[in-house]
Amino acid sequence: MKETAICENHLYAKAYKSGKKYETRTVAVYILPDRRASFLAKSHPEKIRINRLGITVSKKFGKAFERNRAKRIIRHGYRDVTRKNNVRVGFLIVIVARSAAFGAKSTDIAKDITKAFEKADMFI
Repeated sequence: MKETAICENHLYAKAYKSGKKYETRTVAVYILPDRRASFLAKSHPEKIRINRLGITVSKKFGKAFERNRAKRIIRHGYRDVTRKNNVRVGFLIVIVARSAAFGAKSTDIAKDITKAFEKADMFI
């Protein structure tokens, strides 16, 4: 199933301010319970709760193509983690790329996301 993206800036700000932060070598993960998860589940065709994902990369790390590549790799790493493990649902998850993410492979980022999710107790 495709991840639902966080599109509103106020949700990013809320995750940064009120969410729990878990840092690893390549990424920082902010996790916040989603207050609209039950409403979104009602509008979902399969009536299931989902996580909403946001990925951010700072402009100081390079040009647009480098930032987009980093986002693609992070998205792939997150997808690997959610396919291999049962992840709790109903959360806003914001993943921020750190400088070590540039040049890292998706398997390295998947390991770091797994570590962050273990710290956050996101696995069922």
